[in-house]
Amino acid sequence: MKLNLQILVLVLGFSGILKAQGSKQLSDSLIHAEWVDFERDNGSVLKAFVVYPESRAATKAVIVIHENLGLNEWIMTFSEKVAGQGFLVISPDLISNRVEGIEKTTDFENNDKVRDAIYALDQEHVTKDLNLVYNYVENDPAVNGRISVVGFGWGGSQSFSYAAQNPNLENVMVYYGAAPQDLTILKFIKSPVYGFYGAADNKVNMTIPDTEKTMKDYGNLYTFDIYEDAGHAFMSRGAQEAYGPNNMAYEKSWKKLISLLK
Repeated sequence: MKLNLQILVLVLGFSGILKAQGSKQLSDSLIHAEWVDFERDNGSVLKAFVVYPESRAATKAVIVIHENLGLNEWIMTFSEKVAGQGFLVISPDLISNRVEGIEKTTDFENNDKVRDAIYALDQEHVTKDLNLVYNYVENDPAVNGRISVVGFGWGGSQSFSYAAQNPNLENVMVYYGAAPQDLTILKFIKSPVYGFYGAADNKVNMTIPDTEKTMKDYGNLYTFDIYEDAGHAFMSRGAQEAYGPNNMAYEKSWKKLISLLK
């Protein structure tokens, strides 16, 4: 099998990485995961976390685009949970090796440094990284060729942008992410887009009407749910809360997400 990219390193079994990071949320499942490294055209390395489901047949794949906190433990937790539903999941660390001396998100000094690195990314570079990831799973024999994207916050916005660049995505799932300011790029989207928003997230929600109108004008499918009293980042916040609007939004949107992906 020939791939139009170079895979440099496959390292670290799933149980090893989770124990090394001290995760208490991830289950001791038999799901297999590994880090995959891709060489960018400038010679630097894009790191991605890949989780394989237990399956005898080729499965659908899901690309997870992290929020402005990078590829952190929450994204790894979510990736494992999605894989547990029968999907191959790949989560690229889009700021990996973008800052000198910093290999991946967890190497940054703090979250402010992570955000600075993310907001300094060039859009063309982000698209190229996502193409590397897409091409990898498209050519993986464990994948049946049906590939969706799920993005959170900043990653939700990137999901809109990437869908405009890649017409072959099966589904595009946007969690509390605004469409690009230049709404004309939405005309290039060929995949159905589903949005998940918290009612208390006014900054993002104020962009929904224009996005909805533009998508409708271009004849593109865009539907969304708004969860009562939930705030921004209700998935990561709700996953850690025992009860409340964020937790309720987390539970409801999780069920909706999996039903749409399947």
